[in-house]
Amino acid sequence: MPSAKPNVLFVTVDQWPGDLLGCAGHGTIETPTIDQLARVGTRYTNCYAQTPICIPARRSIMTGMSSRGHGDRDFQPDLPMPADAPTLAGTFGAAGYQTFATGKLHVYPPRDRIGFDDAQLAEEGRGHLGGPDDYEMFLADCGYPGEQFMHGMSNNEYSWRTWHLPERTHVTNWTASTAARTIKRRDPTRPSFWHVSFTHPHPPLVPLDSYLERYTRREMPPPVGGDWSARAEDLPFVVRATRNYYATLTPEQLADMRRAFYALCTHIDHQLRLIIGTLREEGILDDTIIVFASDHGDMLGDHGLYGKRLLYDNSARVPLIVVDRAGRQRCGPMGGTDDRLATLHDLMPTMLDMAGIEGPATCEGLSLAGGDRRAHLYGESHLGARASRMVRDERFKLIWYPAGNRMQLFDLERDPAEQEDLSGNDSFAERRRHLEAVLIDQLYGEDLDLIVGDRLVGLPEPEMPRIDNRGLSGQRGVHFPEVPMADPGTKVGAW
Repeated sequence: MPSAKPNVLFVTVDQWPGDLLGCAGHGTIETPTIDQLARVGTRYTNCYAQTPICIPARRSIMTGMSSRGHGDRDFQPDLPMPADAPTLAGTFGAAGYQTFATGKLHVYPPRDRIGFDDAQLAEEGRGHLGGPDDYEMFLADCGYPGEQFMHGMSNNEYSWRTWHLPERTHVTNWTASTAARTIKRRDPTRPSFWHVSFTHPHPPLVPLDSYLERYTRREMPPPVGGDWSARAEDLPFVVRATRNYYATLTPEQLADMRRAFYALCTHIDHQLRLIIGTLREEGILDDTIIVFASDHGDMLGDHGLYGKRLLYDNSARVPLIVVDRAGRQRCGPMGGTDDRLATLHDLMPTMLDMAGIEGPATCEGLSLAGGDRRAHLYGESHLGARASRMVRDERFKLIWYPAGNRMQLFDLERDPAEQEDLSGNDSFAERRRHLEAVLIDQLYGEDLDLIVGDRLVGLPEPEMPRIDNRGLSGQRGVHFPEVPMADPGTKVGAW
């Protein structure tokens, strides 16, 4: 018989687009473990990062709050968690759970446990913000002190090579094995909440040889383009600046980059099997809720764009799978899909609800274990001339770029790859006006100065900046001796 309180395994990955799964119909990627979770659980096909940037997205996950609620829509690396907001881990802990995190938390200060009883961290080389970093200590114990980044690849660019150290030292292996050991070391008299946070497929793109090899003979899907993205000179300012920031890849280079990215995904998928196997062998798998999600996606060359931060689906829509305890299906039929508009700040109330725990009043999200539906979903990224805002209903998405006061409108039912911009099509003028009114109702802060009456007026479009990326998008160096402390508010990895 299941215990009164289930265990919860919450797995996150970093920068994994929502459709990059076999169970989502992708014809090239291998994700057999995640596909099996979808077959025994429910896959949410319209889950979005409201702000598709690492720190704001993770703040939403860990507080159940919107970007407006937790205070970051612009990526503030030195912003502590809201002092008055109970966290996901803290709320589980207050309900009697033992709580553990393994991998990436991306909070400030880095050793803030944000409610976890313990956190074993792999923070992608952020020693300049404070530490220590558990994964880097592991590498030192293995005889490779400070050598995490000796592969030479950047954390925010799309060049690639294979991993340079023995397989067992790869951060994906470390994350899985550390999480499995944590499960085995639990107190068996109390329920557990485990957060396992893989740092990949976020760059640096350094897959194991064995995983890259399985993709070398496969044709990669070509990048998606559209009527709007083919006109480089007519792109909205933010889109043009983003395209200018990244190196242009030839078709062959882009295909190889995707092979490396897919290899990192499949490696995570296979290592996830070890965690599930540990739960099975410990006799607690059937009594464990499993949630799998990403913090945001990646454009991966579609429309000539790379990275996150944009509000196109490849960047903002994320995978989400929820598996209930054996014999229960509170999130829909086994193996089914749910097309409700969902957000990352729904995850906290969903997991708490499924565990029978009352969520704090600060939670703004909806429990996906219930039947509530949103009519609209709002998204936002950055401020000022770098800003973009989005609202979508169950069929259409409107994106607004304040710089130049530019709009894009997509019919996601007919055009899921966002190839045809309908904003100038008179047949959709009424739909555009309706979504613009919905968007205006969501705006706050400095955005309110960009409205006159009932219309958006935006900002003058600035001159295109000359990008001085001599730091190679936050390139790491040798990490032994440890890197010196630096200004925690400095941002890297974007124009």
